[in-house]
Amino acid sequence: MAEIKLTGNMKVKTLKAEFKKAFGATLRVYKNISCKAGFADDDATLASIRAAGAKGGELKIVGNMQVGNFEKKIADMYGIGIQVANASDSALADNSSTIAAAGK
Repeated sequence: MAEIKLTGNMKVKTLKAEFKKAFGATLRVYKNISCKAGFADDDATLASIRAAGAKGGELKIVGNMQVGNFEKKIADMYGIGIQVANASDSALADNSSTIAAAGK
């Protein structure tokens, strides 16, 4: 089963590319937890866009993780918003589906 390791020094573009390669789904990364401030800069690291007070850390992402749980974990750890979309980036994945299913 595919998996990737997310760390604070990872750039946004690297995370999105590795996520797409591992799971086939598209990852949208935003500047803040509400996802209303626009997309995060692709050259920014996760630590650099982390919200004040967010602890950051390392997270192993696996395909059988539910989309909603993954999005919440990132929000809790980094204080940033993410959304998982389908492979063509035309629709958001259902929060109850797995990350692997979102890419199919």
